[in-house]
Amino acid sequence: MDPTPCAAGIGTFLNAVIIGVAVDVADPLLPTPDGIGWRVLLLVTGLVLFGAGTGLYIGAGLGPGPRDGLMTGLAARGLSVRLARTVVELGALAVGVLLGGSIGVGTAAFAFGIGPLVHVFLPRLDMDADTRLAAVH
Repeated sequence: MDPTPCAAGIGTFLNAVIIGVAVDVADPLLPTPDGIGWRVLLLVTGLVLFGAGTGLYIGAGLGPGPRDGLMTGLAARGLSVRLARTVVELGALAVGVLLGGSIGVGTAAFAFGIGPLVHVFLPRLDMDADTRLAAVH
C-alpha cells in the first residue's frame, strides 16, 4: 500500500449508504438454494467477487469504505493488507458476538478469507503502478 491511507471519496460515501440498500433490494429477488453444493459455490463465488470488488473501488482511488479505511490505515503503518483486513474483520466479528450476534460458516469464511483475497486483488487493480508491489509485502 501507499505509505498514506486512502482519502475518503465517493466510494466511502457509497459504501456506507448504498450497500445496505442494495442488499435489501437484492435479497428477496435471489433464490435460496437448498443443496449444500450450491450454497458452498455461492459462498465462495461471493467471497471472491467481494475481494475483487474491494480491489476495484479502492484501486480506482474512489475512497475506502469504513472497514477498508481501517485496513488501509493499518497497512500504511506496516501491516500487510492480508493481516490488516483480517484483524479488522475479526474485530468486527468480536463486536458482533458481544452484541449477541452468531457466527456461521459464511461469517467465519468472510472474516478469515477476505483479507487474503483483498491482498491478492488490490495490488493488481491499483491504478497507481508504483504501489502494486508494495501492497503484497
